[in-house]
Order: sequence, then structure tokens, then C-alpha cells
Amino acid sequence: MSATSGPTWRRPAGEPNMLIKVIDQITDAEQNQAMWTMYTDAFEELNHLAVQRHLMYKSEFDEVMADPRVGKYLALDDDGTMCGVATYTNDLNAVPLIAPQYFERHWPEHYAARKIWYIGFVAVSPHAQGREAFSQLVEQMYHIASAQNGLVCLDICNHNDEVRRMSRVFRMMVSRLSDNMKFTRIDQQSYWLYEFPAAA
Repeated sequence: MSATSGPTWRRPAGEPNMLIKVIDQITDAEQNQAMWTMYTDAFEELNHLAVQRHLMYKSEFDEVMADPRVGKYLALDDDGTMCGVATYTNDLNAVPLIAPQYFERHWPEHYAARKIWYIGFVAVSPHAQGREAFSQLVEQMYHIASAQNGLVCLDICNHNDEVRRMSRVFRMMVSRLSDNMKFTRIDQQSYWLYEFPAAA
């Protein structure tokens, strides 16, 4: 495997055993394809459920995988099988379709110190360890920001919030790790349709 690796974490003895590995760049074609498959399996359905496109094109995905500004968090089970992947960065210029200037205006000190992180996506495999992979990926990203009294931002489409309750899931998961956490909706976008039906 050709990749630039960062830190790895493993939970203490007695807890579910899963390795979280952070990689700066994914350059191995086979690993890239495995991650792409996991990503599309997780998000392809949203293209039918949400107005805004939530699934990157393969070329966009490849750019993110090769971008060293974006950490790739891999959840690996005991035999090394990848069961989850997430992207995480504190370089907001590396995140498409957000305005770093917004964060600079509202949290200037955090922005200047690069203490604002963005979760690009969290995707897990559908097998039994998937839910554990999700929680451990989120936990490791939490530790990075909380250790620096930072901020973490992510976007959740209306479908995922109303049906899957994702904002509640994130809030509950992080609240188990910290008793000093605030969770706030900072923006919302709505789509409107003008319809002109045929006269009766």
C-alpha cells in the first residue's frame, strides 16, 4: 500500500477492538477503489432523496483522497478489513462548497488558529461492525478538536436529519465523551419549487 500515514488509535483492552488509522494521501488504486465502493454504498441513495448532490463524482473523490490537507480516517477490524472511512480537515479551503469567510467572521480566533475542523463524510460498511466503526471514527475526530478547544462542523441533509436523526446521533455520541459540549445549527438552506399545473 502506498500512502502517507499519520497516527493510529486502538481502544483500551476490554472495549471493542478496532484500529483507527489516519492517512494523509491514498495513492494505492486498490485501496482507493475499496473506499470509493464504501462511500458510494453509503451515499448514493441520497441522490434520490435530497435536492443537493451529496455524492462526489469519482474524479472529485480521487482529488480528496490525494489531498494531503484532508485526513482520511480508516476504521479497521482485527483482520485488517476496512469497515469505515471518514474525511476530516482543519483547512477549510480544502472543503468544496463552503465559505471559509463565514467561519472567519463568526469565529475569528478559532479560524486564525486553525481550530475549526470540518467532517466531509463518514461512511461505514453495512456488516455488523458498521455501527461500531461509525462511533469510533467520530470519537477519534472528537478527540482531535476537543484537545485544542476547537470547533467541529458538518452538514446534514434534511432527509438524514428527519429520517435517520443524524444530528441527534452526533449530539448523543459526543455528549457521552464530553459534559462540556454545545451543539448548534449554524445555517440552513431550503429549496423552493414553483409549479404551474394545467388548468382544470
